[in-house]
Amino acid sequence: MAMNATAGALPSQAIEAMIASGEIRAAAPITGNLVQPASLDLRLGTEAYRVRASFLAGEGRCVSERLEEFQMHRIDLTAGAVLETGCVYLVPLMESLALPADVSAVANAKSSTGRLDLFTRLICDNGTEFDRIEPGYTGPLWAEISPRSFSVLVRPGQRLNQIRFRRASGALSDAELRALHAAAPLVDGTPHIDGGLGFSVDLLPPEGTPAGYRAKPHSGLIDLDLIGHYPVSEFWEPVFPRRGGGIILDPGAFYILVSREAVHVPPDHAAEMAPYLAMVGEFRVHYAGFFDPGFGHAAAGGAGSRGVLEVRCHESPFALEHGQIVGRLVYERMAERPEILYGSGLGSNYQGQGLKLAKHFRAP
Repeated sequence: MAMNATAGALPSQAIEAMIASGEIRAAAPITGNLVQPASLDLRLGTEAYRVRASFLAGEGRCVSERLEEFQMHRIDLTAGAVLETGCVYLVPLMESLALPADVSAVANAKSSTGRLDLFTRLICDNGTEFDRIEPGYTGPLWAEISPRSFSVLVRPGQRLNQIRFRRASGALSDAELRALHAAAPLVDGTPHIDGGLGFSVDLLPPEGTPAGYRAKPHSGLIDLDLIGHYPVSEFWEPVFPRRGGGIILDPGAFYILVSREAVHVPPDHAAEMAPYLAMVGEFRVHYAGFFDPGFGHAAAGGAGSRGVLEVRCHESPFALEHGQIVGRLVYERMAERPEILYGSGLGSNYQGQGLKLAKHFRAP
């Protein structure tokens, strides 16, 4: 069956139209750069709730109703409040939805959120999955936040996650992905295409430079409003590879690593990072997974952009080798080319990146 011409991820101009029509609603005006090429940044509201466990609303139930079961105490965010490591919080978001019957949504943590090991997921009324919103959903949105490595100071209006809207599926098959790579190379070198575009880890940096960083335990507080403020050495320790490349991941530790491949997302496509396979090792590689149209696109200043990997090892130490495939990018069509591209005048923090920590840290 022929692909509907309007199928795929909705671009910035369609998101703007949804705001204008009331399909996307907000407690405060949606201004500035909240609208990205293929996504909308979501903002924290004025209160948070410490809960004793993560939960989903479940079919036929509201988040506010379930909150009564799990709430421990309410926190006023107006003057700023600390979310502590090891705790789970639920925060009503400023945005809410009244989606058309043919539009669904998917959410993910923003890049800086993932690089702080600030585990953030979206939940909604009637929800049976995290970060997934069914077509036609009308109701509020909530962020579940669980700081893992660093306690954070948060305020209303801060943006920890983002949402992407789509009409039907525009996901590319492997054959379509090979054709796209032939027309507009998606990685430098030979692509590994199997259920998406595979990418590998770079553990052979120039001599004397780290292959990545490991979060230090018992570090200080991070104020999410402070950009380029914190010294790297107080929160991270550099990780250097063994001879020949490779590191051993410690159970429970959180790492920032980088892909070996430079990644390209053409302007009329978007991509989402997904774990490769659990069978390849006892670790997880992704917390923030959206790649907007124009990421790594030379005309948008992104030539040579690499994927930064947020890695957490699970039960056992694991030897990660240079060049090992650790994840895949699933590409999808845009329903229409966005009027804005990642990196083109948006002040995008990670266009053209290599190994890079969250924007809150000073350049090492």
